[in-house]
Amino acid sequence: MNHLVISCIGPDQTGLVDTLSKIISKNQGNWQVSSLHRLSGFFAGVIEVAVASEHSEGLVNELKNINGLSCQIEVAEPNLPEIVSNLVLEITANDRPGIVQDVSSVIHHQSGNLIKLVSSQDSAAYSGQDIFKAKVQIAIADKSIDDLIYALEQIADDLMVDVSR
Repeated sequence: MNHLVISCIGPDQTGLVDTLSKIISKNQGNWQVSSLHRLSGFFAGVIEVAVASEHSEGLVNELKNINGLSCQIEVAEPNLPEIVSNLVLEITANDRPGIVQDVSSVIHHQSGNLIKLVSSQDSAAYSGQDIFKAKVQIAIADKSIDDLIYALEQIADDLMVDVSR
Protein backbone atom coordinates (compact mmCIF):
# COMPACT_ATOMS: atom_id res chain seq x y z
CA MET A 1 0.00 0.00 0.00
CA ASN A 2 1.33 3.40 -1.01
CA HIS A 3 0.41 6.67 0.63
CA LEU A 4 0.41 9.53 -1.84
CA VAL A 5 0.54 13.17 -0.82
CA ILE A 6 -1.08 15.20 -3.59
CA SER A 7 -0.78 18.97 -3.84
CA CYS A 8 -3.03 20.64 -6.45
CA ILE A 9 -3.52 24.20 -7.62
CA GLY A 10 -5.38 25.78 -10.50
CA PRO A 11 -8.04 28.32 -11.38
CA ASP A 12 -11.16 27.50 -9.38
CA GLN A 13 -14.01 25.94 -11.30
CA THR A 14 -17.00 23.88 -10.33
CA GLY A 15 -16.46 20.13 -10.22
CA LEU A 16 -12.75 19.99 -9.35
CA VAL A 17 -13.27 18.02 -6.14
CA ASP A 18 -15.69 15.73 -7.95
CA THR A 19 -13.08 15.14 -10.65
CA LEU A 20 -10.37 14.41 -8.08
CA SER A 21 -12.57 12.05 -6.10
CA LYS A 22 -13.70 10.16 -9.23
CA ILE A 23 -10.10 9.61 -10.34
CA ILE A 24 -9.07 8.47 -6.86
CA SER A 25 -12.06 6.12 -6.62
CA LYS A 26 -11.59 4.78 -10.18
CA ASN A 27 -8.01 3.82 -9.25
CA GLN A 28 -9.18 2.19 -6.01
CA GLY A 29 -7.60 4.85 -3.83
CA ASN A 30 -8.85 5.70 -0.38
CA TRP A 31 -9.11 9.46 0.32
CA GLN A 32 -7.52 9.78 3.80
CA VAL A 33 -6.95 13.39 4.85
CA SER A 34 -7.36 16.65 2.97
CA SER A 35 -7.35 20.40 3.17
CA LEU A 36 -9.08 22.13 0.25
CA HIS A 37 -9.50 25.87 -0.21
CA ARG A 38 -10.52 28.62 -2.60
CA LEU A 39 -7.85 31.31 -2.42
CA SER A 40 -8.01 34.45 -4.57
CA GLY A 41 -9.91 32.65 -7.31
CA PHE A 42 -7.73 29.55 -7.24
CA PHE A 43 -8.46 26.07 -5.99
CA ALA A 44 -5.65 24.87 -3.73
CA GLY A 45 -5.63 21.52 -2.01
CA VAL A 46 -3.55 18.89 -0.31
CA ILE A 47 -4.84 15.32 -0.16
CA GLU A 48 -3.41 12.11 1.30
CA VAL A 49 -4.53 8.97 -0.51
CA ALA A 50 -3.85 5.32 0.32
CA VAL A 51 -3.67 3.19 -2.80
CA ALA A 52 -2.44 -0.32 -3.63
CA SER A 53 0.95 -0.31 -5.31
CA GLU A 54 -0.44 -1.78 -8.54
CA HIS A 55 -2.85 1.18 -8.92
CA SER A 56 -0.43 3.99 -7.98
CA GLU A 57 0.98 4.66 -11.42
CA GLY A 58 -2.44 4.91 -13.07
CA LEU A 59 -3.68 7.23 -10.32
CA VAL A 60 -0.63 9.47 -10.60
CA ASN A 61 -0.91 9.67 -14.39
CA GLU A 62 -4.59 10.59 -14.32
CA LEU A 63 -4.10 13.22 -11.62
CA LYS A 64 -1.29 14.85 -13.56
CA ASN A 65 -3.51 15.07 -16.66
CA ILE A 66 -6.45 16.95 -15.14
CA ASN A 67 -7.04 19.91 -17.46
CA GLY A 68 -6.34 23.25 -15.74
CA LEU A 69 -5.03 21.70 -12.51
CA SER A 70 -1.36 21.32 -11.62
CA CYS A 71 -0.74 18.37 -9.27
CA GLN A 72 2.49 17.46 -7.54
CA ILE A 73 2.50 13.96 -6.06
CA GLU A 74 4.92 12.41 -3.58
CA VAL A 75 4.97 8.88 -2.16
CA ALA A 76 5.03 9.00 1.63
CA GLU A 77 6.43 6.41 4.00
CA PRO A 78 3.31 5.06 5.74
CA ASN A 79 5.18 3.26 8.52
CA LEU A 80 6.85 6.31 10.02
CA PRO A 81 5.93 6.92 13.66
CA GLU A 82 2.98 9.26 14.01
CA ILE A 83 3.85 12.76 15.16
CA VAL A 84 1.81 13.60 18.20
CA SER A 85 0.80 17.20 18.72
CA ASN A 86 0.83 18.00 22.40
CA LEU A 87 -0.12 21.66 22.25
CA VAL A 88 -2.72 23.76 20.45
CA LEU A 89 -2.26 27.52 20.31
CA GLU A 90 -4.92 29.99 19.23
CA ILE A 91 -3.22 33.23 18.28
CA THR A 92 -4.93 36.57 17.69
CA ALA A 93 -3.19 39.83 16.78
CA ASN A 94 -3.49 42.90 14.61
CA ASP A 95 -2.61 41.72 11.12
CA ARG A 96 0.64 42.85 9.57
CA PRO A 97 3.17 41.58 7.03
CA GLY A 98 5.58 39.04 8.52
CA ILE A 99 3.41 37.81 11.38
CA VAL A 100 3.47 34.16 10.21
CA GLN A 101 7.25 34.32 9.87
CA ASP A 102 7.53 35.77 13.39
CA VAL A 103 5.33 33.04 14.90
CA SER A 104 7.00 30.18 13.02
CA SER A 105 10.46 31.49 13.89
CA VAL A 106 9.64 31.61 17.61
CA ILE A 107 8.25 28.06 17.50
CA HIS A 108 11.38 26.86 15.70
CA HIS A 109 13.80 28.64 18.05
CA GLN A 110 11.98 27.22 21.08
CA SER A 111 12.50 23.70 19.63
CA GLY A 112 8.87 23.22 18.69
CA ASN A 113 7.78 21.30 15.62
CA LEU A 114 4.91 22.99 13.81
CA ILE A 115 2.46 20.23 12.85
CA LYS A 116 -0.44 22.29 11.50
CA LEU A 117 -1.17 25.97 10.92
CA VAL A 118 -4.59 27.27 9.92
CA SER A 119 -4.83 31.03 9.63
CA SER A 120 -7.36 33.62 8.58
CA GLN A 121 -7.82 37.35 8.38
CA ASP A 122 -10.93 39.01 9.79
CA SER A 123 -12.08 42.54 10.50
CA ALA A 124 -12.33 43.68 14.09
CA ALA A 125 -15.96 44.18 15.11
CA TYR A 126 -15.79 47.83 16.13
CA SER A 127 -12.73 49.27 14.44
CA GLY A 128 -12.72 47.37 11.15
CA GLN A 129 -8.98 46.83 11.57
CA ASP A 130 -7.60 43.61 10.04
CA ILE A 131 -7.11 40.88 12.64
CA PHE A 132 -4.85 37.85 12.18
CA LYS A 133 -6.13 34.61 13.69
CA ALA A 134 -4.32 31.29 13.69
CA LYS A 135 -4.76 27.87 15.20
CA VAL A 136 -1.42 26.14 15.52
CA GLN A 137 -0.68 22.57 16.55
CA ILE A 138 2.85 21.89 17.69
CA ALA A 139 4.92 19.17 19.28
CA ILE A 140 7.19 20.48 22.00
CA ALA A 141 8.78 19.20 25.19
CA ASP A 142 6.63 19.99 28.24
CA LYS A 143 9.54 21.80 29.91
CA SER A 144 9.70 24.27 26.99
CA ILE A 145 6.04 25.32 26.91
CA ASP A 146 6.30 28.30 29.27
CA ASP A 147 9.32 29.69 27.40
CA LEU A 148 7.48 29.26 24.09
CA ILE A 149 4.38 31.13 25.30
CA TYR A 150 6.52 33.93 26.75
CA ALA A 151 8.49 34.25 23.49
CA LEU A 152 5.31 34.32 21.39
CA GLU A 153 3.79 37.03 23.56
CA GLN A 154 6.95 39.14 23.08
CA ILE A 155 6.35 39.35 19.31
CA ALA A 156 3.93 42.25 19.75
CA ASP A 157 1.91 43.98 22.48
CA ASP A 158 -1.36 43.08 20.78
CA LEU A 159 -0.65 39.36 20.30
CA MET A 160 -2.74 37.03 22.46
CA VAL A 161 -2.10 33.29 22.85
CA ASP A 162 -4.65 30.80 24.19
CA VAL A 163 -3.18 27.39 25.01
CA SER A 164 -4.84 23.99 25.17
CA ARG A 165 -3.68 20.40 25.04
